[in-house]
Amino acid sequence: MATNFIRNIIFLPHIRLRFLHSSATISPVPPPLPTIETSSSSFTVEFLVNSCGLSLKSALSVSNKFQLNEKTPQIPQAVLQLFKSHHFSDTHVAQLIVKRPQVLNCRIHDNLKPKFEYLVKIGFEGEMLPHIILSNPNITRASLVSQIKPSVECLRLFLDSDEKFLTVVKRGSWLLTHNMKILLQPNVDVLVKEGGVPAHVVERLLLLHPRFILHYPERLINAVNSVKNLGFETTDKMFIQAFRVMLQMSESTWNKKIEVMKSLGFSEEDVLKAFKRHPQCLALSEENTRKTLDFYFNTMKLEPQTIIVNPNLLGYSIEKRVRPRYHVLKVLESKKLIKGSKKLEILVISEKNFREKYIDQFIDEVPGLLDFYLGIKEAKSSVLDGEEQDYRKTYC
Repeated sequence: MATNFIRNIIFLPHIRLRFLHSSATISPVPPPLPTIETSSSSFTVEFLVNSCGLSLKSALSVSNKFQLNEKTPQIPQAVLQLFKSHHFSDTHVAQLIVKRPQVLNCRIHDNLKPKFEYLVKIGFEGEMLPHIILSNPNITRASLVSQIKPSVECLRLFLDSDEKFLTVVKRGSWLLTHNMKILLQPNVDVLVKEGGVPAHVVERLLLLHPRFILHYPERLINAVNSVKNLGFETTDKMFIQAFRVMLQMSESTWNKKIEVMKSLGFSEEDVLKAFKRHPQCLALSEENTRKTLDFYFNTMKLEPQTIIVNPNLLGYSIEKRVRPRYHVLKVLESKKLIKGSKKLEILVISEKNFREKYIDQFIDEVPGLLDFYLGIKEAKSSVLDGEEQDYRKTYC
């Protein structure tokens, strides 16, 4: 091993000299050629920008995963012409191409045209057609005969008017590209026959929350029974909301939410009362629940019973609704412009009524009040916590 090491030391300079000598007779390696776009890629980008209205950045991004054939430009041109004839604006076209560029290669006469004509025939007229296509671009590749038509016919069996049908599909355009016979029929049967849910309630559930049909029938019946065990009747006004909330959580999750509320000072009886009044109050995450109640209890000094009687308060955004309104109230109280407690009122009234009653009415007495309010809506809570007095001094 030592001999090899010595031999390498002796011969290393000769090796270097030979390399240098030989390299002098070798032509220098040319620099790498710049990447040249293929003709197809160049055509695709140019077409997407000039004909479809995409920005260069979007066109380059789309061209990385999709190419047009420059030998048949009449195909994408015909697709664009069809779009224009069905109320697709330039913006609609650009948005659709970004979502599903493959539509530019779709066949017109045995795919897009009969599909568009059918959708218009069943009620998606004017700008409703581009809206429904943009919300679910998969419609452009779904089979009209074996997928879209059967789904439409199945949905109409459970909806007693064209208006309701259009409402459901506008809320869930994905319904047109799912097998309704497999999803809808078994779930409706289990709700009506096993759960005792009236047909008109199922119809309303489909109108308001169509995604319930994506659950297994067993999960639906468990949710129905859980809601019934809490004292709801299937005809109660809040049954659908309670059912929807319960459908999203397991028994262990439900129990955990109860424990979280109990840790914040509520009894289980209080929590159930609140849930019956406004089921969405238990749909919040633990973090949001704690953050919201912390502001109500420690900043606004609301009583726990106020939350139980008005559980919808838990659904309000602290940053965008509660905190800005509360600080406006504090300013008005400090100037003695209002009398009596208005804490609950300022939270529950509409944005329009709040501005009219608590900002516009006092614009002369507090000239910067609107800017103050809008500033808090845009600011982060960390800023507000440390600079509330600065806000008041600046605007008031």
